[in-house]
Amino acid sequence: MANRSIAALGSHCALQLLKGAKDEGLSTLLVCEKERLNLYKRFRFIDDIFAVDNISEILSDKCIERLQETNSILIPHGTLIAYMDSDQIEQINVPIFGNKWILRWEADRKLKQKLMERSNLLVSKAIESKNDIHGLCIVKLHGAAGGRGYFTAWNRESFERQAIRLKEQKLIKGEQDLFIQEYVLGVPAFLHFFYSPITNEIELMGVDRRYESNVDGLGRIPAREQLCADIEMSYNVVGNIPIVLRESLLLRAYQMGESFVDTSKNLVPPGMNGPFCLEGVYDKDGNFVTFEFSARIVAGTNLYLSGSPYSDLVYPEPMSMGRRIAREVKIANEKNMIDKITS
Repeated sequence: MANRSIAALGSHCALQLLKGAKDEGLSTLLVCEKERLNLYKRFRFIDDIFAVDNISEILSDKCIERLQETNSILIPHGTLIAYMDSDQIEQINVPIFGNKWILRWEADRKLKQKLMERSNLLVSKAIESKNDIHGLCIVKLHGAAGGRGYFTAWNRESFERQAIRLKEQKLIKGEQDLFIQEYVLGVPAFLHFFYSPITNEIELMGVDRRYESNVDGLGRIPAREQLCADIEMSYNVVGNIPIVLRESLLLRAYQMGESFVDTSKNLVPPGMNGPFCLEGVYDKDGNFVTFEFSARIVAGTNLYLSGSPYSDLVYPEPMSMGRRIAREVKIANEKNMIDKITS
């Protein structure tokens, strides 16, 4: 039984992933853009660095050969989704942790909406056309954009005005690149789950909310100045804030995670394996309205390098999401079940 290495792209949550792998006694490999080497060379838990000029070189023969030589399992995260299309990801000829086919459903907002609705989640309504906007909506780009390019609209005119701005900035080619969704008022919350196909158990590993610029700074400006100033809103994520939910909300959180996993097995076999995140808001009645999911590890889990209040309830030792992934790899390797946790 060959030893396994954990590989990640040098971005997003690579430090957590590789630190967790080293904590579990696994070798680590970082595929890193040369301009970022000065950061990642500082950390001794990174055993090997394969330097590239840009992220797309992960598809090169030399990079694939290095991943294969080191018997690496590549852990997908947001950067992989943001810089590669689904066809490219599915063609990577090394084991990818989890189900790489479900990443296509994450990147396509219509497929994403379908999976959430079929999972019997309370879902923020999709608006089919700018002509159907009759209240506050949020407009998003497809894929893992990290909030980049998002804007709010309340009628057709406000939508068109801001769509033109994104086109001028070359963030979109046209209005067809935008997805319109009703804006649900509430407390944003991102629920981090891990599902093991080996044990058939789901674990809640943490909860966070995003801190976004400059929309989260708007509240510091008095209403009069807001009305007078010509402020261009942005939802770019700059960091994450930990959340501990009321205990009465936990049962429903687990039920949503389990329903999502069960539905994914039918729609995107073999289903949602490994880490995923249900993203939404708790409304005034304490109901969770889901507006997105991420079918892989999310950056909000970086808050919990030493474990979260929820992982502490399950594990006696500090358990980050990165370490939980590495432990799953170890268990699968020992049981000769790597094919069950990779694609």
